[in-house]
Amino acid sequence: MAAVLKRLSQTPEVESRVCVTAQHREMLDQVLSLFDIHPDVDLDLMRPDQSLAQLTADIFSHLDPVLEAWRPDWILVQGDTTTVMAAALNAYYRHIRVGHVEAGLRTADKWQPFPEEINRRIAGAVADIHFAPTEHSRQNLLREGVPDWRIVVTGNPVIDALQVIAAHEPPAETVSLLKRLKISEQNRRLVLVTAHRRENFGLPLENICEALAELAAYFKGTVQFVYPVHLNPNVQKPVFRRLENVEHVTLLPPLDYLPLVHLMKQAYLILTDSGGIQEEAAALGIPTLVLRRATERPEGLETGVLRLAGTDRERILRQAKILLEDPEEYRKMKGALNPFGDGHAAERIVKALLEYREPAGMNPAGECENDR
Repeated sequence: MAAVLKRLSQTPEVESRVCVTAQHREMLDQVLSLFDIHPDVDLDLMRPDQSLAQLTADIFSHLDPVLEAWRPDWILVQGDTTTVMAAALNAYYRHIRVGHVEAGLRTADKWQPFPEEINRRIAGAVADIHFAPTEHSRQNLLREGVPDWRIVVTGNPVIDALQVIAAHEPPAETVSLLKRLKISEQNRRLVLVTAHRRENFGLPLENICEALAELAAYFKGTVQFVYPVHLNPNVQKPVFRRLENVEHVTLLPPLDYLPLVHLMKQAYLILTDSGGIQEEAAALGIPTLVLRRATERPEGLETGVLRLAGTDRERILRQAKILLEDPEEYRKMKGALNPFGDGHAAERIVKALLEYREPAGMNPAGECENDR
């Protein structure tokens, strides 16, 4: 959202304000600093081990007074977090128009990913404009009955932000890490790993860790695996139990966005269950195995820059070995097209907001008679 916020701040016709819930406090603060974003309101709702129900209730009760005081014409939400779902529904209760950025992503399985698939469907149900990142996302929305005039294909502004950060000089911590691990020396290649999704807690994550341990042993030091480990105990405990003492596997604390992007740039291969990293890796041209049973970003599978590896140990081993041992298979992925954006999504989003006009014949429910 940083690129959108910057574009809004540069638009004279718009007065924009920023409210954050701090659903992920430690992840949020470093991004706010990196992009020089100063929230007008910080609800500071992160609590240790909070349930989804409690987080949702807190967002409703704390955000509603802000909307009552500000009375905005629009509220913009991005993606599929619990914050997005609750904020969109809260705006609907107050008859505030909703712009959903990164709209239309679907797996058609309400448990994959959990709870994001339902969060984005709820946000989509109340959105007035759907800023779809791709044509595939647009088609998802059309199948669900969203009128075409409410959908604008923009690309994903995550690519806008990525291009800004990728142009920075590599931070010292990334340079130091790569030197310490002797990446690019002695034909040693870097494989970056991130795995933290709720639906992978338990056996799926254990399978991922087992596959990583076997891969590290198989490649005998020619491949270095680097895994920044999410702070959630459901991730920390199994990962450190299985991988802490495995040779050629380096476990790190969560990385800030700047060093993470520059680590991605140096990776030979990425293994991830993250949604955003699927797009960022595609934009950087890094072949990526998706550690999930389903992805809401099938465009990457279609162009070939992503492959679905799932969470089965044997399947992960097989697919990783192919890409690390077969130069031709690797080149196919390395040369695939990025379908997720060209770095101009933010300007398209702001332009669509300024040009928004409801068709004649809207009924009191906000529906166009011609949409029936």
